[in-house]
Amino acid sequence: MLYVLLHIGQTIYRYLKMIVPEALATLGDNQLFGAGFGLFTLGVAASVLRKGSAVALQLLRRRLMTTLEIPVSDHSYHWVLEWIAHRPDMSCHFSVKTAFQKLHSGKISTGFAFVPSPGSHYMWLGKLSFSANQHIPYETVTLTTIGRKKEVFEDLLLQARTFALQRQKNMTLIFKPMGAEWRQFGEPQRSRPFQSVMLAAGQSEKLWNDVTQFLHSQQWYIDRGIPHRRGYLLHGPPGCGKTSFITALAGELECSICILNIGDWTLSDDRLLHFMVSAPPQSIILLEDVDAAFLDRSSEVQDPRRQGMNMVSLSGILNALDGVVSSEGRIVFMTTNYIDRLDKALLRPGRVDVKELVTYADAEQMCRAFRHFYPTENTEHAEVFSSNLSKFTEKVSMAQIQAFFMLHRTDPKYASENVNEISKY
Repeated sequence: MLYVLLHIGQTIYRYLKMIVPEALATLGDNQLFGAGFGLFTLGVAASVLRKGSAVALQLLRRRLMTTLEIPVSDHSYHWVLEWIAHRPDMSCHFSVKTAFQKLHSGKISTGFAFVPSPGSHYMWLGKLSFSANQHIPYETVTLTTIGRKKEVFEDLLLQARTFALQRQKNMTLIFKPMGAEWRQFGEPQRSRPFQSVMLAAGQSEKLWNDVTQFLHSQQWYIDRGIPHRRGYLLHGPPGCGKTSFITALAGELECSICILNIGDWTLSDDRLLHFMVSAPPQSIILLEDVDAAFLDRSSEVQDPRRQGMNMVSLSGILNALDGVVSSEGRIVFMTTNYIDRLDKALLRPGRVDVKELVTYADAEQMCRAFRHFYPTENTEHAEVFSSNLSKFTEKVSMAQIQAFFMLHRTDPKYASENVNEISKY
């Protein structure tokens, strides 16, 4: 009811603002107002009425209504938009977001997601009515309701968060830096099963135990005055499962992944520190190919397109990892194919607490991989495959094995007897 009264008041105000000048112009030709006294009186009255209605409307808003503004940089922004779009009582004013998904048959399925379009939307939460306004280009959502209790907004935000997290269950969110903030990159990805990544025997379990112990030991760190953060370095030849393991680990922990390319020529020390500190909660920060940040930086000949661009320095990376303003409760994973190119200062404890060599597949990994791709086959075929492949080469990555299995996924006997074809990948 109050929204209706406010709307009527705003309409009357705009109507008076439009017709009063015309009425005054008409009265100005009347002889009774020729002396100007009547015209002056009406002018003053109209001005007082306009200003009075505007002040009354503003006072009414301040005294009887509460407004919450959610900027796009806040994590609740996307939660609230998604929650509003799926409420049955929301006004029918949407923007469409078309998505494509590949089906098991190989065909492409088209889906349509509806999000609130810029403008005003009205809804109910219990016995309270809300007005939601999405503003462009500043990208903010403003929620307005009757009353002075801020608790109603907390309830709304909790409902929006629960709804969004339920929809993201078994999905992994990827974030990348855009401008001065983290933005979700692409659609949520289906979480990869942890057992689908086959590192050396016991290696996955060792890393899993270390990460979970860290996550549950915050008070232990506080009691001993140790910064609550943990750094991991996975090194080894390409294609052996470093990034795949991190992706699977994030899915198992229900964490998002924040990818930072420190080799980017547009990234400076200050921006790197800002992104490390402002990473979304419950996320893993991933620095891939960390050695690439220090290649060819000493060259006197520089690309003219990169002149004036800042670059990340070694000291900038060290400060971001364990400087004074480094964030707490943070997990950082770094990957590299060439650990010998990294400075010893980067590898010391406190910056890199756990180093793991992820190298070529051994015989046990080959057997596990075979049984994973051909679960109905007996153990003998897996052992034959492992034995033949070990005789053929000592350096085969899990990526090569996976590509070979995918090509012969319907013929495990052929795969076990023709391992020489793996060299093609």
